[in-house]
Amino acid sequence: MGGRIAVLKRDRCHPKRCSKECFRFCPMVRTGDETITFGEDGKPIISEILCEGCGICVKRCPFKAIMILGIPTELEEEGTHRYGPNGFILYGLPVPREGRVTGLLGPNGTGKSTVIRILSGEIVPNLGRGEDVSWEDVLKRYAGSELHDYFKRLRDGELRCATKPQYVDAIPRVFSGRVGALLERTDEKGLMNEYASILGIDKILDREIGTLSGGELQRVALTACISRDADIYFLDEVTPYLDIHQRINVKNLIQQLAETSTVFLVEHDLAILDSMADVIHIAYGVPSAYGVITQPKGVRIGINEYLNGHLVKENIRIRDKPIVFETHLPREDLGGNRFIEYGGFEVRYDGFRLEADGGTLYEGEVMGIVGENSIGKSTFVKVLAGVISPDRGDPGVDIRISYKPQYIRAEEEITVRELLASLTDEIETPYYRNEILRPLQLEDILDSSLTSLSGGELQRTAIAATLTRDADLYIFDEPSAHLDVEQRMQATRVMRRFVENNSLSAMVVDHDIYMIDLLSDRLLVFEGEPGVWGRAKGPFSMRDGMNRFLRMIDTTFRRDESGRPRINKPDSKLDREQKARGEYYYPVEG
Repeated sequence: MGGRIAVLKRDRCHPKRCSKECFRFCPMVRTGDETITFGEDGKPIISEILCEGCGICVKRCPFKAIMILGIPTELEEEGTHRYGPNGFILYGLPVPREGRVTGLLGPNGTGKSTVIRILSGEIVPNLGRGEDVSWEDVLKRYAGSELHDYFKRLRDGELRCATKPQYVDAIPRVFSGRVGALLERTDEKGLMNEYASILGIDKILDREIGTLSGGELQRVALTACISRDADIYFLDEVTPYLDIHQRINVKNLIQQLAETSTVFLVEHDLAILDSMADVIHIAYGVPSAYGVITQPKGVRIGINEYLNGHLVKENIRIRDKPIVFETHLPREDLGGNRFIEYGGFEVRYDGFRLEADGGTLYEGEVMGIVGENSIGKSTFVKVLAGVISPDRGDPGVDIRISYKPQYIRAEEEITVRELLASLTDEIETPYYRNEILRPLQLEDILDSSLTSLSGGELQRTAIAATLTRDADLYIFDEPSAHLDVEQRMQATRVMRRFVENNSLSAMVVDHDIYMIDLLSDRLLVFEGEPGVWGRAKGPFSMRDGMNRFLRMIDTTFRRDESGRPRINKPDSKLDREQKARGEYYYPVEG
């Protein structure tokens, strides 16, 4: 027998707009037990001791705000932290190891950021009680373990911690002024200028924080964090908005940092996590309800177990189906009819020049677009989408286009349901529910306001809205941003199925090699000098395109036995062999 937890999603509970169905229909309440009471805010408090787990309140709640979940018996007394009565609860904690990069991988909403808040000393773990506890209670719980020594040093102020936040786009709301002025305030080691040069932000030190792009903000935030003189660095997602070249620079810098310090990293880019971390922990559970942190695993084994959906040592299945990576044949071998043709063009602005060759898309084809940041990829798709006009030439694309931009902002006070319903009258149909809403995990947030959504929720909503519009060509600019691994794979599957089943075409700009690998049939490769000039070359087959792109950034990939792409260590035997053969793109191991 296991235990039971009751979770109330407080942001979805609206007691003034319902008839308190959870209370009225609860069988235990009807027998006279105080299984459900109400707090000062009018929201229900469910007694986990008295609850029998019938699930009637879950079904009756009009806002789907209640979850009643069974948990294994061994977890009942192992709660690490809980956000109040009926709040999210975390089980287990990793132990950062000195001189190593410790990674944490798992779905959004399973407690990864909570782990960082606890280990960095921002909050004291309440041992799952939902109320404040003393450090003495914490040390007593973890007596005899490595965490006891860690927490004791944290309590006594002997651990200096520095944290890079998850959502860097919020930085301009907190800081203003010049980039250089911000970084000088955190430069406790005198290495700020060296870090800024490595990360390529040394030329923007005189810029105002509010004018930076997402990729620039990400690198400024990382520089500010690692410039502090700390014993342990907590990095919550370092790759969003960065191109593959910048990601590899970040990886190399973090590994260099770990030679003299301790680094704890949360990351969804599996290729970067795989090549950066020395050991990883897996987070699993039910998002927004509870999360469990595993013991440390070897990086390759841990990631493959995570993708397979089965944690061997724990004997727990965390996913119904494994995530499988497939190789792609060149498009010419796949057949299909020519569907869209576009002409070449040129765009000039602010000292930047983009040149693009013409090309063809086939029915049911997804065209991947790769290249460094500031080299014209977003400009290219904006020209095709009709957002901007070229200075020379004409793509001549006289078709319906649905376009998801790179940066998404929610400015209207409308719900997800209202947005999607304004685009289609099929939102309640089984097809739309099974092909769009359910796989993109939107059913539970349909009645949430766009302005209240997290970055990942807003991204999934934008993908759904793009697919909902009637069009011939669907263009997605960085659909992977803020999505966890499962959500990226589900979004990939949704986009791919939609295009194939409806004999349409799509273009996808992204820096996540895994998403591009799974999604694309052929590639456009952007070459040039970032911020100065760019040229769109192709389309190429996947192998030719990736070889061309990876040669430019001097990086080779291999596939392991599962078909998963993995970055080779620079100047390793395999790296040298592949470069000698001109084979930068995923030859199969073994």
